[in-house]
Amino acid sequence: MSESKFTYKQAGVDIGEAATLVGDIGKLRARTEKNRRLHQAFGLFAASYDLSSYRSPVIVTGCDGVGTKLELLLRHDLLEIAGMDLVAMNVNDILTTGGDPLLFLDYVAMSRLDRGRISRIIAGMVDYLEACDCILAGGETAEMPGLVPEGAIELSGFCIGAAEKEDLLDPSNVRDGDVFIGYGSDGFHANGWSLVRRVLAEHAADFTSDEIRALLAPTRLYHDVVRGFRSAGVRPKAMAHITGGGLPENLERLLGGKGAVLTIPAWNAGAVPKVLAHCDPADCFNTFNMGIGWVSIVDPADVERSLAIGPGGRVLGTVDATTQHVSVAVGN
Repeated sequence: MSESKFTYKQAGVDIGEAATLVGDIGKLRARTEKNRRLHQAFGLFAASYDLSSYRSPVIVTGCDGVGTKLELLLRHDLLEIAGMDLVAMNVNDILTTGGDPLLFLDYVAMSRLDRGRISRIIAGMVDYLEACDCILAGGETAEMPGLVPEGAIELSGFCIGAAEKEDLLDPSNVRDGDVFIGYGSDGFHANGWSLVRRVLAEHAADFTSDEIRALLAPTRLYHDVVRGFRSAGVRPKAMAHITGGGLPENLERLLGGKGAVLTIPAWNAGAVPKVLAHCDPADCFNTFNMGIGWVSIVDPADVERSLAIGPGGRVLGTVDATTQHVSVAVGN
């Protein structure tokens, strides 16, 4: 009785299809090498970037994902937005340091490779990477039968940036009386979706398909704000990407024991108020960005120029050394 021999493809992994996908990705990612280029060819075992244009470079890194928003993006076939979210969640964090996002890498895993779906995710990534001059330097596409459920996608991103040492923002320079300038979000971005999904599941009749798709708008990429500061010659004391934990948590990590009382406008975008109506009001401020996706802390002398940078800029309040916490109230 002869023993049957198995191939990798019979086990659920198609190496040939994976190799073809790499070729597809290569054509897309070429768009991200217009103003910056890899030091060596794309497709090697590791990517390299020449830092000699920096006098005293400091490397900055970050990693993030799309969270449970991904489940709704898959359900509504918004794969390009998943790619945009992945880039923005990583690149925005790099931008808060004062650094330049240089290289981006992704991790995509499926039960069986689907070239069409993966290419659409990569296309969304490339749209955002091209906009902020960040190179898609490589990544990992994994076929994992029996581990990743059919139809599901695992998605993670990693960004590497650099800054001149003297250009790194130092939040310890924040002083009492410095001013918080907030810049608007384009929706819930990629945070708080476990709560949003709960609301949508239990109050499905309250939301149309078009409203749900609008709620799934991609995370705003705040490279325009950072470039605006540089063009205007304004150096913020600190910058924050408002993600999980909302305004209080994300700002308190910058303030070194100082605090603030902030006033933000009511968040009335689309179906957002219908979601918030089903959520605990106090919890919302610690879960969502509440319409403010980016905050810069600036010297009072720089407020006027800061308000003209990027769409949606407005004064939220001032640093208060007499309190140790950030509280947020809704105003006009």
